Amino acid sequence: MRGFHRAVSLIALLPLFVLYTTHPARAHGYVGQVSIDGKVYMGNVPNAQPTPSIVRQINTIDPVKNASNPYLNCGQSAQLASLVADANPGSKLQFWWSGGDGTNWPHNTGPIMTYMASCEDTTCDQYDSTDALWFKIDETGLTPGNMSWYQANLMTGSPTNVTLPSDLAPGEYLIRHEIIALHLATTLGGAEFYPSCTQVKILGDQTGTPTSSEEVTFPGGYSDTDPGIYDPTVFDTPVQYTFPGPPIATFVTSGSSGSPSGSSTAYPTSTGTPTPSTTGSPLCKLKSQEVFTLKKRRRRSISRVVGQLMKYIHG
Repeated sequence: MRGFHRAVSLIALLPLFVLYTTHPARAHGYVGQVSIDGKVYMGNVPNAQPTPSIVRQINTIDPVKNASNPYLNCGQSAQLASLVADANPGSKLQFWWSGGDGTNWPHNTGPIMTYMASCEDTTCDQYDSTDALWFKIDETGLTPGNMSWYQANLMTGSPTNVTLPSDLAPGEYLIRHEIIALHLATTLGGAEFYPSCTQVKILGDQTGTPTSSEEVTFPGGYSDTDPGIYDPTVFDTPVQYTFPGPPIATFVTSGSSGSPSGSSTAYPTSTGTPTPSTTGSPLCKLKSQEVFTLKKRRRRSISRVVGQLMKYIHG
């Protein structure tokens, strides 16, 4: 009888698997354009012939896998962009994320975070960011009620919104805007990282800078076992979540009356100490927003069911 129920369950899930396999390119994506105070700058399609841009071009729509991957820095084989855009402290930025086939962003689970790093003594179009020191300026996660994620808004074509710190010191900076897709994060190594780097020159005469304790490198800023990256209960609601990485830099919060624009509250951490396994497939096996609707927690958690499904699909 147990075998019969397993067979019925797998048959019921077959249409969902077919849905993924017929649209695999949609399961990944990239930053297609950025606006700064209303001025739009186009990005480049991954691995296409590059055109002048402020966004560093990546060579594939696939996510970066694993927190020790050197491509966690600015994306898959990210190349220097040829332009640097002017911006000001307090400038309003928008980032439009595209799916791999040119449609809207395909994922709805996980945080959106933004970091900055000084290009030091050179211009950003010449700056090697391998050893860059990044500080966090924004983090956006769950909507009020902790039942869904702001990331889901991107699926309708909406941009993400980021306000630069009002006290940011002048100079050239990289803006590292990142989505972490958590639909496979019930398994260690399952999180999908989508970092993107934009080159800007900050004008003005402000003095705000991070402390050394607020700066991290990428890779180095995350661990695959961080609660916000490996999350066995990510589909249980109400969702409890802790952002990975450093806190938002103090000068950012103090320069905006104690609340960084666009950031959301960090939620309590999930628990559990996993045993590392394989690094995980670079392909997204299912688009969670087409498969699962978040419901109130039941005796058998949604995350447990999702985890078992993913293990079955991965073999």
